[in-house]
Amino acid sequence: MHPKALLEATADLVGLVLKFDHPADQVVSRFFREHRELGPRERATLAETVYTVLRKKLLFEHLARSGTGAKERRMAILGFHGQRDFLKSALNDAERRWLDSCDSVQPDELLERHKHNLPEWLVEPLKEQLGDEFRALADNLQQPAPLDLRVNVLTDKRADLQKELGLAGIKASPTPYSPWGLRIEGKPALTKLDAFARGAVEVQDEGSQLLALLLEARRGEMVVDFCAGAGGKTLAIGATMRNTGRLYAFDTSAHRLDALKPRLARSKLSNVHPAAIAHERDERIKRLAGKIDRVLVDAPCSGLGTLRRNPDLKWRQSAQAVRELTAKQTAILQSASRLVKSGGRLVYATCSVLPEENEAIAEAFGAANPDFEALDAAELLSGLKVDGAESLCSGGEVGKRYLRLWPHRHATDGFFAAIWTRK
Repeated sequence: MHPKALLEATADLVGLVLKFDHPADQVVSRFFREHRELGPRERATLAETVYTVLRKKLLFEHLARSGTGAKERRMAILGFHGQRDFLKSALNDAERRWLDSCDSVQPDELLERHKHNLPEWLVEPLKEQLGDEFRALADNLQQPAPLDLRVNVLTDKRADLQKELGLAGIKASPTPYSPWGLRIEGKPALTKLDAFARGAVEVQDEGSQLLALLLEARRGEMVVDFCAGAGGKTLAIGATMRNTGRLYAFDTSAHRLDALKPRLARSKLSNVHPAAIAHERDERIKRLAGKIDRVLVDAPCSGLGTLRRNPDLKWRQSAQAVRELTAKQTAILQSASRLVKSGGRLVYATCSVLPEENEAIAEAFGAANPDFEALDAAELLSGLKVDGAESLCSGGEVGKRYLRLWPHRHATDGFFAAIWTRK
């Protein structure tokens, strides 16, 4: 595609995404469906440019003020993913001079907000938790996330899959914490691989794999994934159960559960039972009260631990939205806890980095439910032979520590988990 045409298409897509009417990935997917003429390279350029603009929005808005022309074009130029010479061939003389001026700006000349590129309502709670580490996190969140795969341990072994991917020209390394994970270099076309087609691997962040590991589901048990969504953790749990017992995948969205069906077919699992529920107090929940060995509550949350993958969330979320979510999280955890039988395990998890969605919910639940005893995430992970288990956990008193993953520390998405057993 001619450089000018590609830049125009990129600017059009940037403009659509910056309206924030819908999640960025949905806007990008719809744009590609409507522009079939775009090849793989053009699509990669457009997508990477959009996500760069979202990650560095405050900085680019600041720099864009000194330029001319449509704002979305200026933002697309600043975030353009590709060779500088290629980009400059699409610019007029004034734009080239402006871009050179922007490129010459030094980091120490910028205001803090233009360095961290985070909304102010999010900055303070992160600084309170991280102190001097805040800048390391902010810098990390402006980078793309690595691509992690989970090996289907029901059918394959990690070492074998690593070799198979290597023969396909894909370099894969074992993830440092999850015993099921492989970290991939680059962005290969995974869906074209036999390993993907036969269900030997699924895309899943290493942190998400650890949440399924913490549940420690076993053969023959009754298990519930309470907020299953598209079923990434469900599939991991089913594999650890060795395709035995009964695993319910509950969600209030039948549409999200539909996305699980093709993945479930590839996985070779027959012990998974997806079911749409009306709400957390659904009759199906009442019928299973006190009968379930293990319950995972991967609660609806702000998703702020996934900003490397979903940078639009920091502009689409708000402090008010988080406050509304915490009420929902509290209600869902309380309802899900009724499923757990005596001696059973309950795991509450989010992909948020905010204490009000994490520690605050867990501590309030513990105080209100003395029949649940908190378990130490570090001890559990150590028992599961996870390297560096202590470094993955924090908060609470000794014996009641939480899983607390940070992108800049652990190279995972930001995750939280609290674990209890019913007395």
